[in-house]
Amino acid sequence: MKRQMATFWNNIKRLFSREATGADTADTARPTTVRTGGGVAVFSAWGGDAMTVAAVYRCVTLLSESVASLRLQYMRCRDGRYQEDTASDLHYLLTVQPQPEMSAFDFWTMAVRLMLIEGNAYIYPRYVLGELTDLVLCRPHTVTHDPLNSRYYIADAYNGVFGTFEEKDIIHLYLHSSDGRRGESVLTHARRTMDIATAGDAETENRFTNGGSVRGIISNDKTTTGFGEYQDKELEKTAESVDSRFSRGERIVSLPGQVDFKQISLSSTDMQFLESRKFTVREICRFFGVHPSFVFDDTSSNYKSAEMANVAFLSNTLNPILKRIECELTRKLIPRSLCCKRRFLFDRRGIYSMDLQSLADYQKKTIESGIYTVNDWRRMENQPTIDGGDTVYLSTNLAPLGSEKLSGTAAKGNDNNDKNNGE
Repeated sequence: MKRQMATFWNNIKRLFSREATGADTADTARPTTVRTGGGVAVFSAWGGDAMTVAAVYRCVTLLSESVASLRLQYMRCRDGRYQEDTASDLHYLLTVQPQPEMSAFDFWTMAVRLMLIEGNAYIYPRYVLGELTDLVLCRPHTVTHDPLNSRYYIADAYNGVFGTFEEKDIIHLYLHSSDGRRGESVLTHARRTMDIATAGDAETENRFTNGGSVRGIISNDKTTTGFGEYQDKELEKTAESVDSRFSRGERIVSLPGQVDFKQISLSSTDMQFLESRKFTVREICRFFGVHPSFVFDDTSSNYKSAEMANVAFLSNTLNPILKRIECELTRKLIPRSLCCKRRFLFDRRGIYSMDLQSLADYQKKTIESGIYTVNDWRRMENQPTIDGGDTVYLSTNLAPLGSEKLSGTAAKGNDNNDKNNGE
């Protein structure tokens, strides 16, 4: 009986050992060496692989953190002008903590990142007893949008949101769309460029890993001694031996007999490898609407071009993102009857918060044009007010044609008055 049980277990072991051997054979049948290639790099549209490309990572980080650094205000119309409503619950949700365990900066950084990489960002306003308690940013791939029936199906176990919701109940943020209902990722349009960038990074790693190993063909004269009818097999063995020695980092390899090695690979210079990588960086910047200087691309630029690039980034790239978020929040969180009395607005003055020279010029011009007073700016800079700081100033350099200011009559009148006072 014991012998039969032992035989049975031995048969079971041999069965599994055969399966393991077959699996090992299947794995080793395609060695990933320089000679056979390391496989084809496939770009994933979901963004996981895209963020490994330096230019994409920098563009996404720049856009998302630029939006998150601006203060989002909930404003109420009072006496004919909009003022920030700091007493509202929305003020706390937008500026401090939209949802538990996430600050406002992290919240909007993640939202814009989802808009760029995934194409869509879904925010669920959670109400408890009719009061808005938090804004839930749904995790990727947890929301299914049915544009025909205007419904959203959410199964987000991480945030505890499940159910079917109407279009008016979900804040849907996106940047690009073909039908105006479903967002499209920037990466779907930049797929070819991303494939080139990913392949370039893989090729760079491969060249550094293998010490710039070359590729070639091994052949021989038919009269070479030692091959005969086994010529093909012997050449294959020689090729594998040479390839493995190159892969190990050997620089000089001897070839047996009259075997000839002909190089077929190109150097990085011949392939214009570096030029192609620079072009790929600029192509990625074009898709994201970011100037190459913002991703630290080595381009010739001066002060004027850098200033114009900054203006173009603010007006052409950043402002449309801000406007989309403002419009969607207004559409979903403000009733129709209050659309002209409430609004959401990013404080775009925060763009100049670290550029002190530009900030000083902006403050000076707003005071000279009568838009702000000295005390207005002192309050914004958290400084105490001063006496006379609420006076509105207006530059008088401009005057209509034919006025006394241009003809000098007013100046002469003032001189005569001064003389009379002196007498």
